[in-house]
Amino acid sequence: MIRIDREDDGRRGRFVIYEDELYAGEMTYEWQDARTIIVDHTGVESYFGGKGYGRLLIGAGVDFARREGLKIVPVCSFVRKSFERDASLADVMA
Repeated sequence: MIRIDREDDGRRGRFVIYEDELYAGEMTYEWQDARTIIVDHTGVESYFGGKGYGRLLIGAGVDFARREGLKIVPVCSFVRKSFERDASLADVMA
């Protein structure tokens, strides 16, 4: 079973993905201001590679941004390339 949790301390946060309760990867962000997050890193453990977990993490971040009315600055190259390739994400890109 796949689970994604969000952790946030008010300055930085992350989306963490688990497979069967095992840590599989994360996407980290920093708050730029009250309406904008800077996504600075996405990483998936090699054992879990090729399962689309990076895309699931991006999806969780985009869902969060849409729900909260936020914008995303995609500094992480993986996230930036995903935003460039998928026009449906333009509404949350800062």
